[in-house]
Amino acid sequence: MTVPPFPTIPLLHAAYAEGLDPRAVVAEAYRRLAAVDDPGIFLALVPEADAREAAAALPPFDPAAMPLWGVPFAVKDNIDVAGLPTTAACPDFAHTPAETAPAVARLLAAGAILIGKTNLDQFATGLVGLRTPYPAPRNAIDPAYVPGGSSSGSAVAVAHGIVAFALGTDTAGSGRVPAALNNVVGLKPSLGAISSRGMLPACRTLDTLSVFAGTVADADAAFRVMLGPDAADPWSRALPVPAAPAALPPGLRLGLPDAASLRFGGDGLSEAAFAATVADLEALAGAAPVDLAPMFAVAALLYDGPWVAERYAAIRPVMETRPDILHPTTRAVIASAERHSAADAFAGLYRLAALRRAADAVWDRIDVLAVPTYPRPQTCAAVAADPIGPNSELGTYTNFVNLLDWCALAVPGRPRADGLPAGITLLAPRGSDGLLAALGARLHAASAPRIGAGTMPVPVVEPGPAAAGPDAIELAVVGAHLSGLPLNRELAGCGGRFLRAVPTARDYRLYALPGGPPQRPGLLRVAAGDGAPIETEVWALPPAAFGRFVAAIPAPLGIGTLRLADGTAPKGFLVEQAGLDGAADITRFGGWRAYLADRAAA
Repeated sequence: MTVPPFPTIPLLHAAYAEGLDPRAVVAEAYRRLAAVDDPGIFLALVPEADAREAAAALPPFDPAAMPLWGVPFAVKDNIDVAGLPTTAACPDFAHTPAETAPAVARLLAAGAILIGKTNLDQFATGLVGLRTPYPAPRNAIDPAYVPGGSSSGSAVAVAHGIVAFALGTDTAGSGRVPAALNNVVGLKPSLGAISSRGMLPACRTLDTLSVFAGTVADADAAFRVMLGPDAADPWSRALPVPAAPAALPPGLRLGLPDAASLRFGGDGLSEAAFAATVADLEALAGAAPVDLAPMFAVAALLYDGPWVAERYAAIRPVMETRPDILHPTTRAVIASAERHSAADAFAGLYRLAALRRAADAVWDRIDVLAVPTYPRPQTCAAVAADPIGPNSELGTYTNFVNLLDWCALAVPGRPRADGLPAGITLLAPRGSDGLLAALGARLHAASAPRIGAGTMPVPVVEPGPAAAGPDAIELAVVGAHLSGLPLNRELAGCGGRFLRAVPTARDYRLYALPGGPPQRPGLLRVAAGDGAPIETEVWALPPAAFGRFVAAIPAPLGIGTLRLADGTAPKGFLVEQAGLDGAADITRFGGWRAYLADRAAA
């Protein structure tokens, strides 16, 4: 058995099932690193003999028990691994921690094999990947261009297929910009979903670990292993983050930047590539224009406002006693915090609260916002001539996301006409990571011709199971909780996951109940065959969330067992007979969406 050209988790596990030795995978990782001959990717390597020993020590192959069994990975060097130095790309700051970050420990416990610690923009301050006293990693696609930062080494290691996935961090786009510049996936989770303990902070209130991978499925798999609250991390939170749905919910509403919000720095190749990827995206979901002015105003707060003082606080002892050990650009950026006062910090918080209200209003009419990951790629020469301007431009579409507490997924899109990558980023409210994974995987397969710098094509997305697992309850909805309608966010907010769209058996009639606004539907069970198929969507809810959801249902609605056309019998909304006084029979429309569309047309 041979190691796959790109070590995706499914391909590795298929090879392991056929007898591939994980020590051979480890050896291939080190061979590929040597062949790439880029001394800037890793700042510390696990000795190959030790990595082979870790592979040999794995228990018998069991991917159900250990979902990352034998999967090589890397860790950004501002995240602690016991026994390996943490430098944050500052040699004089180096120290060797005694404890491994909990997120990394979870990956190791799931069978992943650590290869080493990767390079970064010093103290995770930058989006170019060149702000390091070590040799900078070379962009895996074209070394004339920046590799992107701050998680530069992690993205490059994945792009060359040295590792299957790598951890980065993300404050202002460090988990997204390097992914796009190196033609790989960058998953920026909902804040607090992964423990940040053991990670040297940049801005503690905005930081998260991130994941680089060759495919969306692999990034999501690593994320799911790390997901979960950490009582010892004050920024951790128990978010309901449902897994990716088996299919995209019908009626999914997509937002795209309006004409005034598109910024490509005059680069027609990047603009054309984004338009081509948008065409692929519009084949998956309907789109509407969105004014990004509130988001851009939020982005301005990050470096022009008092949040730069949080970077100062993260390394305050260094700034006040040893500033000379810092990279000159890093020192200049962080030192600008000294012009802000405590009063400025509160003014910034007040300004952010107002802007967040305006920005969050977009979720009343869309489910996912798609933006360019960056306006255009930047050359190393341009950054050498101006260390600040190109860096700032790269953050145009990333700087606002964590301030707004949104999740994000950067996926490669259609390449530019000159072959350089031009990624797209999907954004959604916190907790919507699974929805982004479902949409992103399909877009990646439709748009990107290959993974990273290699030749392996992006795998076709295989449909998953359309039924709830043993830890969830199926709920069928027929009205305003349908995808794309106003109350659907209640389902998503309590951890609901779309399963399937299927009509009822011909045993139901649908009514528009009196009262409102908003008007409500009522589904009534009638004699077998005396009704009509009525549109439903089936969602999976955790039991506790199902209980809270049901408790909030107002009379005359309630929950019963529905009979659907596919033979399944989930719980679902029903109306009491007594609640039909004054109601209009709208069965002929076949569903609530069609009824609303008819009313709107009238």
